[in-house]
Amino acid sequence: MKDKLKLNCKKKHKIKNKEDSMKGFAMLGIGKTGWIEKPEPEMGPLDALVKPIALAPCSSDIHTVWEGAIGDRHDMILGHEAAGEIVKVGELVKDFKPGDRVLVPAITPDWSSLESQAGFPMHSGGMLAGWKFSNFKDGVFGEIFHVNDADANLALIPEGVDPVLAPMLSDMVTTGFHGVEQADVQFGDEVLVVGIGPVGLMSVAGANLRGASRIYAVGTRPNCVEAAKFYGATDIISYKDGSISEQVLELTNGKGVDRVIIAGGTVDTFEEAIKAMKPGAKIGNVNYLDGGEYIKIPRVEWGVGMGHKAINGGLTPGGRLRMEKLAKLVSCGKLDLSKLVTHKFNGFENVEKALYLMKDKPKDLIKPVVIVAEDLMED
Repeated sequence: MKDKLKLNCKKKHKIKNKEDSMKGFAMLGIGKTGWIEKPEPEMGPLDALVKPIALAPCSSDIHTVWEGAIGDRHDMILGHEAAGEIVKVGELVKDFKPGDRVLVPAITPDWSSLESQAGFPMHSGGMLAGWKFSNFKDGVFGEIFHVNDADANLALIPEGVDPVLAPMLSDMVTTGFHGVEQADVQFGDEVLVVGIGPVGLMSVAGANLRGASRIYAVGTRPNCVEAAKFYGATDIISYKDGSISEQVLELTNGKGVDRVIIAGGTVDTFEEAIKAMKPGAKIGNVNYLDGGEYIKIPRVEWGVGMGHKAINGGLTPGGRLRMEKLAKLVSCGKLDLSKLVTHKFNGFENVEKALYLMKDKPKDLIKPVVIVAEDLMED
């Protein structure tokens, strides 16, 4: 898969005119980052060029750079969580114009592809190929970035949505909610959420909005625990206190849960999830598995292959309609994004600082945001 995900980013970037160049914070190679200059991206008739107004680093950036999880990348601008302002649109773009402030999803599919028509836009063009930013092409940590299929992938930032918090919709909210969709949470379900970083917190919020009854959230950091309770967790489980599945079975009188959302952990986490489930229960995995070759499934607890314990794993769909719907939850007061953001930085130059903060993960961190637009900067 890593061979399939290789991209053509080893070419040296020739800048004809200094006026046409831009600065970006990039992956220079596995374990290496730095500021580089590149030509501004080219644009097709359906596309848009956007400048960031607010940015957020992601754990996926950490996996990409320091763990080489999707293979080597050279001089590739990082980042896939942004809100932006349109600089230029292609001649066939109908719904957006320069100056519009927009939500930019982390996943920007090619909507005319066969995979999109089949209902899997996140895999348009191949496995995970709807994830373009900082995977197949330069990401959003540049002074200008490119968005393909602008009418289908961008969404206007509505009134009631703080542009500084809007990058949370790009990935954290949509991915957390996709875990809920993959697990097929129904009214009254008892739900286990493994991992309460920002994605897991949004899985808690999504399960709560879907009508889950008890929500068991696995995590230990005090600020994440507090946020999980705010978003609807009824019980907190610490993996430091022993087996997750044993704690779940004790809390459910030996029955287990109806649904599990995996938003953290490793390939070994699936074993605990299977053990914690009722027959007929479902797993929704949205965790980026950055190591290990195989997932462990316990044979007996899986009903020797016949326990109707389903495992679904998926990359979030992305696209305009999803961004618009999620933004409505914020603008109408159903979803509060402020609990996700613990650190704010003013100025594009602080992208590097925010990324390394995400790498080091101090105890008080959930998510950092870098405010780029001067009119949004805070004192």
